[in-house]
Amino acid sequence: MILPMRRLALATLMMPLLACSASAETPDQVRAAFKSKFPQHEVSSVQPAPVAGLFEVVVKMKQQGRAQYSVVYTDAKVDHLITGDLIDTKTRTSVTEERLAELNKVTVEWAKLPLEKAIKEVRGKGERKLVVFSDPDCPFCKKLERESLSQLDNVTVYTFLYPLAQLHPDAPRKSRQIWCSSDRAASWLSFMRQGKALSGSDKCATPLAEIAALGERLGISGTPALVFPNGELVAGAIPLAEIERHLAAK
Repeated sequence: MILPMRRLALATLMMPLLACSASAETPDQVRAAFKSKFPQHEVSSVQPAPVAGLFEVVVKMKQQGRAQYSVVYTDAKVDHLITGDLIDTKTRTSVTEERLAELNKVTVEWAKLPLEKAIKEVRGKGERKLVVFSDPDCPFCKKLERESLSQLDNVTVYTFLYPLAQLHPDAPRKSRQIWCSSDRAASWLSFMRQGKALSGSDKCATPLAEIAALGERLGISGTPALVFPNGELVAGAIPLAEIERHLAAK
């Protein structure tokens, strides 16, 4: 992996800190010092970072009505802050990204999802279940449909129409057209996987407002977003192998 220049610059800035010995300050003392300097931020936790002399500070914020966590690193006196990725050079992975994924992991209560408001596609026996929040004008949603979902077997896919009007102004109208069609699944699949133009009216009652509210509660700000029966929420046009791995997870 070739590290971006920003991350390399961050690593360079950290070098003087790496030469310092571990501080005698405790996490509680670091928390108090941080709060005195940044009273506007809610500190969720403080613990020693993987680098001697540094502490990890987890800051809690609100985004779309739910808790969202970010991570910064500081010296014991909170004289300096480091924002950005802490890289493990042995594994070439971001310790910060892994920590954020752990902190911000969303578990969805599958039983409470309004599946009757989704487009239902059954492949094979349909024994496995998958929910997808998708936007008809999202190129990554089309990529997911064509390269991954189309290859699945023995699965029932529930697609919640989740148009992001701020990115795709015509997506709400297309979503209504799909929902108002006589065969929603056929209309959705032909449009997303085959590129066929939509036709028909968009004048009918739709669940789009309810699905938008659901997505906001779950903190879904982009599409596609996949929800697996174990409650795991995964963002992005992930490959088939990754979908299969998540479907097999308990």
